[in-house]
Amino acid sequence: MTARFIALYETPTAPAAFDRHYHDVHIPLARRLPWLSRYTIGRDMVAVRGGFPYYLVAELEWDSMDELHAAFCSPEGRATAADAAHLQELERVRGVIFTVDESAL
Repeated sequence: MTARFIALYETPTAPAAFDRHYHDVHIPLARRLPWLSRYTIGRDMVAVRGGFPYYLVAELEWDSMDELHAAFCSPEGRATAADAAHLQELERVRGVIFTVDESAL
C-alpha cells in the first residue's frame, strides 16, 4: 500500500518570494524526509469545472502509512513542518494524506 501526502498551495501575493523560499529552503528540507520514495511538484493547473486552480501542488509518497507517520515525527519531519508553517505565512496551503490501495486500471 502506498501512502501519499499532497500539499495544495494557493496563488501567493509575492510569487517570486514564495518560489525562492520553496526551492531554496523547503525542497531541500523535504527531500531529507526518511523513507520518502517520490516527491513531485506540479504547476499550471487548470480548473476543470470552475473555481480557482492551485498555484503549486506537491505530492510526496512513501511505501506505507507507518513510514509517512514516522517521517513526519522525525527531526527532519519536524524541520519540514516548521518551514511549512513559514510557507503558510506566504500563502495558504491545504494538505491531505491518503493511502492508495487499488488501481482503477
